[in-house]
Amino acid sequence: MLSRRLAKFGTGCLLLTGVFAAVAADKTTTSSPNKGVQITELTNRLRVEINGQLFTEYYFKDVPRPFCYPLLGPDSLPMMRNWPMKDVAGEDHDHPHHRSLWFTHGSVNGIDFWSEQKDFGKIVHDGFVQVASGTDAGVIKTRNKWVAKDGTVVCTDERTLRIYNRPASERRLDFEITIHASNGDLTFGDTKEGSMAVRLNETMRLKPNKENVGKPTGHIVNSEGVKDDATWGKRAKWCDYYGPVEGKTVGIAIFDHPSNPRYPTWWHVRDYGLFAANPFGQHDFESLKDKTAGNLVVASDKSITFRYGVYMHEGDDQQAGVAARYAEYLKVAAKNSK
Repeated sequence: MLSRRLAKFGTGCLLLTGVFAAVAADKTTTSSPNKGVQITELTNRLRVEINGQLFTEYYFKDVPRPFCYPLLGPDSLPMMRNWPMKDVAGEDHDHPHHRSLWFTHGSVNGIDFWSEQKDFGKIVHDGFVQVASGTDAGVIKTRNKWVAKDGTVVCTDERTLRIYNRPASERRLDFEITIHASNGDLTFGDTKEGSMAVRLNETMRLKPNKENVGKPTGHIVNSEGVKDDATWGKRAKWCDYYGPVEGKTVGIAIFDHPSNPRYPTWWHVRDYGLFAANPFGQHDFESLKDKTAGNLVVASDKSITFRYGVYMHEGDDQQAGVAARYAEYLKVAAKNSK
């Protein structure tokens, strides 16, 4: 069954090369083949396997922004929509910028890095700092440039993905990004279009598409006990979106770290499967007249850091113990930051 799932992501996903060597002075750790988290370089992406099973691939070359696709959850079930990376029957073709799992924002010094419409900005890979396989975890650290349509560099970032070796019944990764105002003052504009985001498998949606009308649907719940449609625009420490995939209930929770600006964040979580933590869209979420209420300014040569956890699980939020896993995430994140 696993081989069939891997096959649908294309034969290119099955090509393996040597373990990618870390850039600069960072030392790359390795683990035994098919044990732990193995990260392998392909032509335009990194392939991430956990105990010999595909988890995700990190696309970094010739793309509008780096993203992870596919994202395979418990028992290697596909957690994300395939389109626009791949055309699969039964999926809607709305929002072509919703690429599986990604981080960006819709207004950075007035430039749209969220959509892929006219004059949008791109986040361009500028190099690897570290790529390390490991028995307990794998690490991907990169440098990136946020580039306007005219080629102007707006800002730069350093981001880290830490992928954990967990049982096949769950998957865990941490995402950290430090954005540098390297080219002058930086303003993150007040818009709901952002920022730490995923686009879920069509069968998990709260509101089904035409292909899934009449079938079981998904549900949303946040740390404050708010559910389903009411979660949009609300502030919470975490949010969980769960639903059926191939006859099994699975879910994905995103954790907001207490060190993040404006913690707890607002959630741009939609009934059609978009799910994003957004600390900037205050006027949209709170229906304020001041369209700059959520603006956040980073002074020239300063930086700002955001940290998030992603937990993919079996069952609903209660069965998966999402609240307890959030507490665990805080402890692990504190350890990794030392």
